[in-house]
Amino acid sequence: MNILLISAVFPPEPIVSASLSKDIAHKLSKNNNVTVLCPKPTRPHGFNFENEPEVEEYNVIKLSSYTCSPSKIIGRFMESYSFGKHCYKYIVSNHKNIDVIYANTWPLLAQYFSVKAAKKYKLPIIIHVQDVYPESLSNKVPLFKSMFNFMLLPIDKYVLKNATKIIAISNKMKNYLIKTRKVESEKVNVVQNWQDESVFLDYEVSNLSRSTIEKPFTFMYLGNIGPVAGIDLLIEAFVKADLKNCRLVIAGSGSQKELLQEKANALKPARIEFWEVPNGKVPEIQAQADVMLLPIKKGAAASSIPSKLPAYMFSKKPIIACVDDDSDTARIINAANCGWLLAPENISILADKFKLVFAISESKLLDKGNNGYDYAMENLSKKKNLNKLASSITII
Repeated sequence: MNILLISAVFPPEPIVSASLSKDIAHKLSKNNNVTVLCPKPTRPHGFNFENEPEVEEYNVIKLSSYTCSPSKIIGRFMESYSFGKHCYKYIVSNHKNIDVIYANTWPLLAQYFSVKAAKKYKLPIIIHVQDVYPESLSNKVPLFKSMFNFMLLPIDKYVLKNATKIIAISNKMKNYLIKTRKVESEKVNVVQNWQDESVFLDYEVSNLSRSTIEKPFTFMYLGNIGPVAGIDLLIEAFVKADLKNCRLVIAGSGSQKELLQEKANALKPARIEFWEVPNGKVPEIQAQADVMLLPIKKGAAASSIPSKLPAYMFSKKPIIACVDDDSDTARIINAANCGWLLAPENISILADKFKLVFAISESKLLDKGNNGYDYAMENLSKKKNLNKLASSITII
């Protein structure tokens, strides 16, 4: 079978969706001819990309489409449009050599052009929905919510109604799409996003005999440093908590990093450190944390599960999550009993939780972390979910 895999991000980008697409391409290439279409690497904003070794088992085509790594609405729409048009042209030129298309691509325009091309040549296409648009966008700009939904919702309905199959990342998302997009239940498969647990297991095994380096108690955020993350609130709450022999580590890259560094410097003497995260070093860096932090602005976690959540859990770290209580993130943390849930964007409550967690015994923190690990192995692992997704692509 000739499979075209359209991916909005792809290695060397250290993004979970990029790793998912690479895992899928590798898995499918064992018994199929796989071609990957992706843009040039840009995510996260400000990340220093190194040369990626040549891939032999499948073909990667980096399209010369427009990219916009900063979180800017107009730029992101242009990026989605451009990548979609480039993918459309590729499908038009190569449709005779394509049996099925899997698209994990930018909403809404890149999805639209991929589906439009597939429909034109009667090619089956699987759309992987990572977040629900336009709602995810319109919830961030309440003043223009009705306008965005009026203009953009028909595009998403077209995409999902004309897709051969839809992959949703949670049961909540599936039910929402069925209700609001009027798609058949049988058309939507649920496959949760995964992290490659072997990376974390290998790191743990290789470091069993190493002595623990003495360090201050460490609260850590690791991920994209962007506007939705709410890292500014972490900084303010940490300063307000005023804990001794304690530090806040912000690890990663993103469009807000320089601004937040300036903010943190102005709030000294609190110990706030910004770390780089070289590709492949997530387990090593997270191992230095005592507690991981997952802040998300109001409404931003309603329709997706942050990719950092399973990574935190595989590192056996307890989690303080500031998320909406009806989100899938809250559901997972409750089910796993691996942390503490707080209302988003409340500095005083978060500062109090910093103090409370700092005073908890090490054994109780370890218990929470182990609970998260056990849940992630059962529900969020590559072993559990990759075969399920690969089957959804090849069984059409």
